[in-house]
Amino acid sequence: MKRFQPGVLPTVVVLLLLPLLIFLGFWQLDRGEEKRVLLANYAERRAAEPIASTQLEQTADPTYRRVLLRGQFDPAHSLMLDNSTRGGRGGIELIQPFHDQASGLWLWVNRGWLPWPDRRVPPVFTTPEQVLSLNAWVYVPSAATFQLGADPVGAPWPRLVTAIDPEKLWTELGREGFADELRLEPGVAAYQLDWPVVAMGPEKHLGYAVQWFAMAAALFGLFLYLGYRNAKEKNHGTSHESTQHV
Repeated sequence: MKRFQPGVLPTVVVLLLLPLLIFLGFWQLDRGEEKRVLLANYAERRAAEPIASTQLEQTADPTYRRVLLRGQFDPAHSLMLDNSTRGGRGGIELIQPFHDQASGLWLWVNRGWLPWPDRRVPPVFTTPEQVLSLNAWVYVPSAATFQLGADPVGAPWPRLVTAIDPEKLWTELGREGFADELRLEPGVAAYQLDWPVVAMGPEKHLGYAVQWFAMAAALFGLFLYLGYRNAKEKNHGTSHESTQHV
C-alpha cells in the first residue's frame, strides 16, 4: 500500500509555488544585506572629513561623500521637486545651481524641504546672495529616481518638477555641471534636512523573508498532510472493500 498520495493538482501547485516562495525569501534576505551594507557605508562616509570640491569628479564612487563647497547660488534657475511629504504635510525640495569657485563646477544643491502653504500658492524661499562656504554630501539614488523624467525645455523658472534630468538641464543652461545631487548639511542656506537614507530598513526585509519562508513551510506541510491523509483514506477504503468481498 502507498503511504503518500498527494494527487496531481496539489503536486503541480507545490512544484510551481514552493520554489517561488523560497526565491522571494532569499531575495528579501539579499535586499536586507544590501541595505545593511549601504547604511554602514553611509555612516562611515558621513563621519569622514569632507573632501575638496576639486576631488569630486576624480572620485570613483562619490556616494555619500562629504564635500566642502565655496561659491554662490544661482537663484534664477531654481527647481522645486514636488511630491515630498514630512509629517503628513505636502511640500517640495528646493534644488538650486551652485557655482563652486575652487573647482569651477556647477552643482545641483538640494537645500532641503519646504511645505506647501496651499497648492495654489507656491512655497516662498530666499536665496543668499553672498559667497558661502558650505558642507554638503553626494546623494546617488540606488535607482535612477533623480535622473528619470524630463523637464520641459524653456519652461519658466522656478520650475515645479517631479523628476530631474541633470545632464539635460546643464545642457539647456549651457554649463559644465556635476551630474549627481548634493544635499546640504545644516547651515545658513539650509531648510528642513531630514532625508531618510533608505525607505525600508534591513529589519523590514528580514521580516518579509521570514514571512515568505513561513508560507513556503506551511505550503509544504499542507502538501505532506494532504498526501498522507489521501493515502490513508484510499488504503482504508481498499481494506473495507476487501473485507466486504470476503
